Amino acid sequence: MTTTPAAVAHIITKLELGGAQQNTLFTVAHLNTARFRPLLITGEPGLLDQEARALSGVEFHQVPSLKRPIRPIADLRALLALTLLLRRLRPLIVHTHSSKAGILGRWAARRAGVPIIIHSIHGFGFTRYQHPLVRRALIELERRTSRFTTRFFAVSEANRRLGIELGLFPADRCTVIRSGVDLHAFRRARVDTVAKKRELGLEPGRPVVGMIAPLKPQKAPLDFVRLAALVHRSKLDAQFVLVGDGELRGAVEAEVERVGLAGSFKLTGWRRDIAEVLRCFDLFVLTSLWEGLPRVYLEALASGVPVVGTRVDGAAEVIRDGVNGYLVEPGDVRGMADRVLELLAHPDVAVRMGQKGESLPQEFDIRDMIRRLEREYDRLVGDQKQGDIVSVASRYGTPAQN
Repeated sequence: MTTTPAAVAHIITKLELGGAQQNTLFTVAHLNTARFRPLLITGEPGLLDQEARALSGVEFHQVPSLKRPIRPIADLRALLALTLLLRRLRPLIVHTHSSKAGILGRWAARRAGVPIIIHSIHGFGFTRYQHPLVRRALIELERRTSRFTTRFFAVSEANRRLGIELGLFPADRCTVIRSGVDLHAFRRARVDTVAKKRELGLEPGRPVVGMIAPLKPQKAPLDFVRLAALVHRSKLDAQFVLVGDGELRGAVEAEVERVGLAGSFKLTGWRRDIAEVLRCFDLFVLTSLWEGLPRVYLEALASGVPVVGTRVDGAAEVIRDGVNGYLVEPGDVRGMADRVLELLAHPDVAVRMGQKGESLPQEFDIRDMIRRLEREYDRLVGDQKQGDIVSVASRYGTPAQN
């Protein structure tokens, strides 16, 4: 007797060039279709929409009212649209990603009667940089939403611990599944670095310090420009490249001009040849203020590039301080600049660090991520068929207490 594949609807706010977005696309494209029927629901337009529409065997839906900014009226429209769509699609599983889709998608799934509701934590939507009242409100909203969430997947142990400490879920309702990358592809990437550097507007004979990130407040790209200025004062031949685009592009361009770096700083916009670009970097820098676990750290390490980054959430789970890179506190531009200068002054140490970074565990491979997701789906579907999901909801009807 043949079994009908379980419909799994992934919901994400916007398909931009980010780690959560790229991994969600990879997931729906590579699920075992003998067991699962992938659906993808996204909100406001993003750079990866066309790629999503072109995925073979993936049913794509767009809800334009689902947008990142908090707008109560628009959010209610998005909730209604998602609810009606899920009632029509009738998935067995709804799996949400990102903050806005994570809240609205799970409430819509509940209203539509979806039996299995999963949320992946790629970092939380509340941060220490928000007004205390806003942060408390967002935590309380997450607590209320967690009451009917069947299962949580966290990309880092740090996020899992924080969720438990805040009473968002008990320990046995959340497991760590890494947001993986194609380790083999990054390790085997080969490129004519002289030609590629020239393509990027860089001079082949000078050291390159690079960052890859969307230009938005979370990533603090202005800190990278300020770091570059500090490094350039002591290391005149250093050159800097920032790969990405976004709402802060104008501010980044203005800051580059203000600090006098126009001749040594390149802003490339979005690029899809990241594995080749990374081969041109002597050092990789990330100035993020908060993260779940930066996927780009994995890409840099797999490429043999040492990392100087911020000690945010799960960063220390992949960056071993003094072994494959350095971590400093978010906002410590001077501290990051000092570490960059240290490695530029000792390129042999940087090379050794890069070599040590290449030996990432298999849990960070994107195909391992897919296998683990499928096992979790199978288990939850089996529980649902046996009626155990109802008992799980009853047993965990309220979040854990502090």
